[in-house]
Amino acid sequence: MTIAPPTAPAGTAPLDVAALVRAATADDHRNAESRGFITRLMGGELSLDDYTRYLAQYAWVYEALEERGSRAGDPEVFDPRLARFAAIESDLAALGAADWREAHPPLPATAAYVTHLRELADDDVRYLAHHYTRYLGDLSGGQAIAALVSRHYGATPEQLSFYDFDLEEGPVRYKRRYREAMNALALEPAEVDALIDEARASFRLNGAVFEALDA
Repeated sequence: MTIAPPTAPAGTAPLDVAALVRAATADDHRNAESRGFITRLMGGELSLDDYTRYLAQYAWVYEALEERGSRAGDPEVFDPRLARFAAIESDLAALGAADWREAHPPLPATAAYVTHLRELADDDVRYLAHHYTRYLGDLSGGQAIAALVSRHYGATPEQLSFYDFDLEEGPVRYKRRYREAMNALALEPAEVDALIDEARASFRLNGAVFEALDA
């Protein structure tokens, strides 16, 4: 499914899809971020090595997410400046895990997440759901993660470039613009339903990775 050009009549405010998705996934979001591993990591109960394990699993995820690349006619919301995989690889090297592919192969939950992302790369609506949950998460809670990992485990800026977005307007303004671009897509009701369903799936997939890291 490819996102079609906006079809809302002139002068009609587009549906606030971003708000609908945020509200519909609130419980899924809370459930994912309350898993034992991530709460203990953020609470300072683990180690920088545990953070490295976490980051290595997400290297596999972002590699798959970004394999789609930029395509002609992409909507504004698919901003290539958001790409994180190169920064993650740089961080892993700074954390002493340049060999992350060999040292940290994908856990079964990570492999399932990666397979899922690759299967939907040509479905723009479903892909958008993961784009939204990952990158807006990085621009929101990700900033808190960076601060906590630095405080608890002594991570340096060179080990935390994943969370350092080169955006002139800063995270808060950029997130507003992202949501506006999302709303400007003027998705049909069935597309909004698909977007919400896939965003909920994204949080479940993330929760499964956290569970696997805790095993």
